[in-house]
Parts: sequence; C-alpha cells; structure tokens
Amino acid sequence: MRDISMERVNQTREEILNTIENRTLTHEQKVAAMANLADSLMEVLELPEGLLELMDPEPEKKIICDLGEGHAPVRPRYIIPDYAKFMKEGSEFLQLKPPTDIWEATNALLIFYKHVPSVTNFPVYVGNLDELLEPFIRDEEEARKAIRLFLTHIDRTILDSFSHADIGPYDTRAGRIIMEVEAELCQAVPNLTLKYDPDILPDDYAALAAKTALTCAKPSFANHRMFKKELGEDYVIASCYNGLKLGGGSFTLCRILLGNLAKKADSIEDFKKKYLPYALDIMARYMDERIRFMVEESGFFESNFLSKEGFIHKDRFTAMFGMVGLAECVNALFEKEGKEGRYGHCQEADDLGVEIVEQICAFNEAHKNPYCGITGGHFLMHAQVGLDSDRKSSPGCRIPIGEEPESLAEHLSHCGRFHKYFPSGIGDIFPVEVTAQKNPDYVVDIVKGAFVKDVRYLSFYSSDSDVIRITGYLVKRSEIEKLRAGNNVLQDTTKLGMGAADNSHILERKVR
Repeated sequence: MRDISMERVNQTREEILNTIENRTLTHEQKVAAMANLADSLMEVLELPEGLLELMDPEPEKKIICDLGEGHAPVRPRYIIPDYAKFMKEGSEFLQLKPPTDIWEATNALLIFYKHVPSVTNFPVYVGNLDELLEPFIRDEEEARKAIRLFLTHIDRTILDSFSHADIGPYDTRAGRIIMEVEAELCQAVPNLTLKYDPDILPDDYAALAAKTALTCAKPSFANHRMFKKELGEDYVIASCYNGLKLGGGSFTLCRILLGNLAKKADSIEDFKKKYLPYALDIMARYMDERIRFMVEESGFFESNFLSKEGFIHKDRFTAMFGMVGLAECVNALFEKEGKEGRYGHCQEADDLGVEIVEQICAFNEAHKNPYCGITGGHFLMHAQVGLDSDRKSSPGCRIPIGEEPESLAEHLSHCGRFHKYFPSGIGDIFPVEVTAQKNPDYVVDIVKGAFVKDVRYLSFYSSDSDVIRITGYLVKRSEIEKLRAGNNVLQDTTKLGMGAADNSHILERKVR
C-alpha cells in the first residue's frame, strides 16, 4: 500500500467531522458516509497512467468516474444471490432452514437481505419475488397481509431505492398481490420491474402493472425477449435497470462522460480517432485493475458465506462498461463542426450518436478480461443513469430534458435505435397525464409497440404521483421537500433525488 499525503489525511478528517455535525443525516447515513471517507485514504490499486487527470473532481471536467466505489474494492459492486436456492435449502451460516409457509418465507428473506452487501451497503437485488413467494400462497388474504408487512419492512430497513425486485414473466397470484399492495403503499423501496412478453402475460396482468406504475412509478417494463436472447433465461434486473446474471453480478461499473470528453476535441474525427480511444483504454485498464484486486487480493469470494454456500459464484460475475452524455457529446461535436441540428431532432446527429456507440461497443468487444467469462471475456455495455452532481450530462443515450420530441412515437423510435447496444441496461422515462389512470391499456399498447421497435426498458409515472422515477431509482416528492426543509429522511437516495432535481431538472420532463 502506497503512502498518502498529510494534506489528504487532514482533508478527510475535516470531511468526517462535517459528516458528524450534519444534522440532516440519520445515524446510519453518517456511518455509511464515514466508511466511504475512510476508504478514500487507501492506495492499493496500480492505476493506469493518465487516469487521475481524467477523474477531475469538477463535474463539468470529469471524464472517467468510478461512481463512488472507493479506492479499495472490498466486494463486488452488484451482487445477485440465488434466492430460490436459499428458499429450497436454507442457509447454514444464517442458521435457517427452508421456509414452510408465507410467514417463514418472508421472514427468511428479510434476514437474508441484511447480509447481502453492495456498493450501497444494501442489497441491490431482492429476488424475483412472485416466483419466490408463489409456492407459499395458500390463503390469499393471509398472503396479502404477509406481503404488505414484508414490503413495508423492506422500505423501512433497506434505506435506498437502488434495491430492486422483479416479477414476471409469468402470471402469478403473488405478482398480482405485490402490485396491488404496492399501489396501496406507494413506497419508493424496492424498485420493481416486470419482465414482460405479450405472448406470455395476459393483457389484464399488463394493465394491472400499468395502473400500478401510474400510481407509484413501478413496475417498469423490461423487454423480456430482448434480455432473454442476450443474457439467457436466468437474467435479473437489479439496481436502476441493470441486466445481470443470477448467482453472479457485476464486479464494477465505471463510466465515461462523453459530453465532457467532446469538449477536448477539435472535430468529430479528432474525437473519434484520438480522444475517445484514449479514454476508453484507460477506463478499461482501470476496471481490469479493480477486478484483479477484488478477485486476487480482497478474499471476498473465499470468505463470504454467499460464495461458500453457493448462492453466488465468482465465474458468474462480469463488469459494466458505462457511459453518459451522448446527447451533449453529439451536440458539442456538431457545434465544433459548424453543423446545425441537435441530438434527438436531426437524422445526421442521431447517426453520429450511433457511430459513437458502435465505436465504444467495438472497443469493448476487442478488450478481454480473464474474470468476465460469463459474458465471453468482455464487459457488458451500460447506459448509466447519471449522478446527482452531474451537470449538462444526460443519462446514457437519453434526449435531454426540455428537448423531448413532440411526438411520443418519434421519441420511442429514437430510443429503439440505441437500446439494442446495452444488454446490462438502458431505459427511458415518461411522465403521463393523470387521465391515463383511467385507461391503463393505453400504456400497455405503448409498451407493446415500443418493444417491437427494440426498446429495451420503459418506465412511467403519473404527473401527479408522489413517488417518481429520478433516473433509474425512485424517490418521493414529499420526502425531497422534507429534506429541503432541513429534516431527516429515511432513504439516502432522497438526497440524490434532490440533487438530480436541482442539477438535471428531472421534475421538468415532458408530460405525455
């Protein structure tokens, strides 16, 4: 481990004291923040030359970002346990036998969740809940009560909305109960996705999902055919909208801020031939080093019960090659060339966006990592949703807020050009007029048409909903207002949502 400067030590001490004295943070939020600050004092990775210059702390200058993973990888960023195995076999470490009824099932899962780490210190995946709970539903009223308490417990103890549950792709009583209860509770946690294939699920089930989404911003709709084709039947949706393998996960996720990188180039050719390849190479080698330390030195897979009992397997992990700000990148390059037209409104601009994404994909396909065998030795492409501190950098490949096309069909066609490149996640969000609550079939028809156009993932919420989708996670408007007033709030993602509202104008999306 390399020595660090006393200036950095003293700066960290000051930040720790500021955290201790912060009266808007709960005790749990302070502990998590101080742990991250302590991690910043570590220097255990062999960093690629040029990396630190590209990780400028200024949001509008930063080009490579590790998304808060820290300087010493202690565990994989996203962990996807095989909860079905746990329900069948129990756990020796947790001293739990397989559950026999709905109360034991929900209690066992809640215990398990306390022991699933991630970059947020909370589980980013809590299971395909309808499949897990369906075998234990004997009396529907009893099951409804158990599931209501179960979901309430999750919301009050898993304190950020990057925690994600799935339902589908089949019609189950448990899935219907989960959606009905979520509509009653209107909670931000857990995030929820419906794996949707119109050939498998009946229309009334999809309509219930749409009605629930318009009430509480979940579930989102995942294109089951697309995910299944790329990742296999045993994929999950975790965290924001991340497609990953069951029993594995993602070692790391880093992202390149394309809009900031484009500022450095003199022209489109200069960007494509000089700046983009340089930044991609440094980010890939940085991810390689993070993975190497995690696998070879951290001891996580040798010591953690999840691995020792077979709930996760090292060879089912991959990593996520992320990007944001494609719109700002294209627009900046057009300005440098003196071209008119903007991303999302101009065929030539959109074509350039596709060329840039395809160049990133080609680089990723050429790069090999020995520990990502489950995805052919490559990272998975990911359109990252952004950070609360981002400025002038739209999530992934999205059209900037305030510049959305008038036509929803045109907007969805644009989405379809880009979604196919990102098997580990990309999505678009659409606030919908309150009147749509009376016609959820309208939303289902939109989803069906979008999926035909290769749209991967769609989220909706009513324009008057308290629970809203920020970028890929959920927050309550009412909780944001509490935080603005200087009060404590339960979920730490509320702070992120407030930052996104201020810096990314997420409350100003075009209402459809």
